[in-house]
Amino acid sequence: MQKKLILSIDFDGVIHSYISGWQGEDKVKDEPVPGAIRWLANLIDSKMFEICIFSSRSKYETGREAMKDWLRGAFIEEGLADTYVNVIQFPSSKPPAYLTLDDRAITFKGEFPTIRDIRAFEPWYSTQKKEK
Repeated sequence: MQKKLILSIDFDGVIHSYISGWQGEDKVKDEPVPGAIRWLANLIDSKMFEICIFSSRSKYETGREAMKDWLRGAFIEEGLADTYVNVIQFPSSKPPAYLTLDDRAITFKGEFPTIRDIRAFEPWYSTQKKEK
């Protein structure tokens, strides 16, 4: 059996909309990013990847448990069934991933970003707030 590729997915700003910003490692109150729950379920159903959800909350046991509870639907209308949540890994440190999906990252393509590029960076949801 071929080993599954690790897909590391950031929680806040990718799955969880993060509209309220940081409230503490165990506080997860906002809705999901539209389509996030179905997308996660589809990834799991594909059986192609080892799904790792990682966040700055991950270093805290209470943070990892809060993410699991939120995904199960404790704070959102449409949650994932335990059969899905139970196959997701919630590592306490950054996993050695094949691919990382993160709202606060610049893809390194062999050239380092300038200080101006770094300072000008905005996550996707910042532009959403400006349009409203």
